[in-house]
Amino acid sequence: MTEQKQNRSLVIVIAAIASTGGLLFGFDTGVISGALPFLKESWDLTTGQQEIITTAVLVGAVIGALGSGRITDIVGRKKVILVTSIIFALGSILTGAASSMWFLAASRVILGIAIGISSFAVPLYISEISPVKARGALVSSFQLMITIGIVASYFSDLYFADESNPFSWRWMFYVGVFPAIILFTGMIFLPETPRFLIGKGKDEEGKKVLEKVEDPALVEEAFAKIKEEIALDQESVGFKELFSKTWRTPLFIAIGIMFVQQFVGINTVIYYAPTLFIIAGFEGARAAIVATISVGIVNVASTVVAMFLIDKIGRRKLYFIGVTGIMISLTALGMFFFMKDDLGDNLRWVIVGTVLIYIVFFAISLGPLGWLIISEIFPLKIRGVGMSVGALSNWFFNGIVAFTFLKLAWLFTDSGSGILKGTKEIIVDKAEALQYIATEFGNNAKNYKWDEVTHEIIETMPNPAGAFLLYAGIAIIGIIWGMKYIPETKGISLEQIEEHWRQGKAPNELK
Repeated sequence: MTEQKQNRSLVIVIAAIASTGGLLFGFDTGVISGALPFLKESWDLTTGQQEIITTAVLVGAVIGALGSGRITDIVGRKKVILVTSIIFALGSILTGAASSMWFLAASRVILGIAIGISSFAVPLYISEISPVKARGALVSSFQLMITIGIVASYFSDLYFADESNPFSWRWMFYVGVFPAIILFTGMIFLPETPRFLIGKGKDEEGKKVLEKVEDPALVEEAFAKIKEEIALDQESVGFKELFSKTWRTPLFIAIGIMFVQQFVGINTVIYYAPTLFIIAGFEGARAAIVATISVGIVNVASTVVAMFLIDKIGRRKLYFIGVTGIMISLTALGMFFFMKDDLGDNLRWVIVGTVLIYIVFFAISLGPLGWLIISEIFPLKIRGVGMSVGALSNWFFNGIVAFTFLKLAWLFTDSGSGILKGTKEIIVDKAEALQYIATEFGNNAKNYKWDEVTHEIIETMPNPAGAFLLYAGIAIIGIIWGMKYIPETKGISLEQIEEHWRQGKAPNELK
């Protein structure tokens, strides 16, 4: 019993250190939300330029996920995570030192490469080193650290936010160097996964790691199953094998769950939360960041709850509970923004409350389930490649959503339904006002207008109601898709899951 407790403690330590990759993932995706209002001011950015900076990290993530899956299967999970920590540190330094909008975008591509690699390498590492009974909770620690990274980025943004200094965003980015150093230092002392070692013919070394992390009574059985899986997969390598009849279903699940995860609009909140809250009525970037912190805190707390639930009530139940709640929340967000004139000053508090409910349902379901399920459904020989395709899908869909959110918001905003924000200047003469708008706001001039009654120059912001209702519709599609394709992998070994696919059985028959 004492040995079993020691094993459990060691696995928790290993998962905690490796999950720092998730913290970096969350920090470097969340930090842009607080920096964006300052970047807009310091470089007079257009809507399109803001979206380029925001989505540049996603371009890098696609490159990272696409180019490193096979490398992870060749050189090992540990080495890839070590290199990723170095890329994280380099990207953080370069983004903080950026001298132009394009320099910043290029630096965020570098950060994105690290995020793309870590998004599958870390949950893959944790999944392969975890005992069966705790695998769900331990892999979900990666998602927990993502949420902690996001809320840490919000606090960092708040700390460095200075309304009098439009370049206060620099230290918001520099802070990312410190968790990168922690990840690199910690990973040096962690072992490679037993499944990778045994797959490379290092049976004794792999078995020693297995003895440290698995329930002592299950070590021999786990070792035998891994050897059996390896024997079955001797010729299974590369992307080509993913499209074979046997593995087509898990591949479709990996891509499908990432589609649902991203197209319910989660990163419109993570990337644009302060902008969203400014639209809803909060005055100033700092006030909006304060409101955004509540989103991060609720995200962390709800993910902790998910870690306790995921190995108890199962993946399928959490999926349907979560996606149903997401659909209702998105519908409510859309309706509240449509009712903006009736709600008046109450709009901002109603929007914050609804966003928090949305975050709760996402954090207990799609947040951890996306990364957990793709870490469970592929066989050993192509697990790295399969997970990289899942991660690639995540970042591809993420990029589409992030790059189109503001455009969608404007697309669904009628000429009379935009949201007006703040007085910029009072000018009596119309010609003088129009000249002031053209020279003062440059590329952003189209977002401003002169009110002939009050003589104020007012910023016009998009109404995101239509965008949220579109995401709600996709959530309904996700519910229908999940009935057939979401498997129940609770308490089932990775080897048993592989055997299920080999027998040609349907995803919803896995129990």
